[in-house]
Amino acid sequence: MDVRLDHLVCWVSDQLSSLRFYEQVIGLPGVRAEEFREGKAAFPSVRVSAGTILDLMEYDASRGVEEGTGVKGSAGHPINHFCLAVGKEDFDALQVRLKQHGVEITGTGTSSFGAQGIAPETIYFPDPDGNVLEVRYYD
Repeated sequence: MDVRLDHLVCWVSDQLSSLRFYEQVIGLPGVRAEEFREGKAAFPSVRVSAGTILDLMEYDASRGVEEGTGVKGSAGHPINHFCLAVGKEDFDALQVRLKQHGVEITGTGTSSFGAQGIAPETIYFPDPDGNVLEVRYYD
């Protein structure tokens, strides 16, 4: 079986703020960002790789419903963190951008196992809604 990760959905309280964070701080390009800003898309996404996006989905806690889809019961299920793999130069540049934007690195690691083997270094930090991201590079 040939399986690839298509998308992840992050619950966010302010989609535009989260979109700015993922575009400007993390450096991921927006997908349907202009359509969302124009009210033509229910949510924006950012591109992680050629075949994977991260959807920034607003959650209405008062209704218990995922906005834009009407799916009940899926919101609020915690995820520990998700991890993005980048090159070493991008890893170093990201740490500079995080500092510039006042984003605290809440954890670090070395020799961490992942999908591509052992990563020499990893960092952890929250997005504006408290979703934890891990970013790493491989040699």
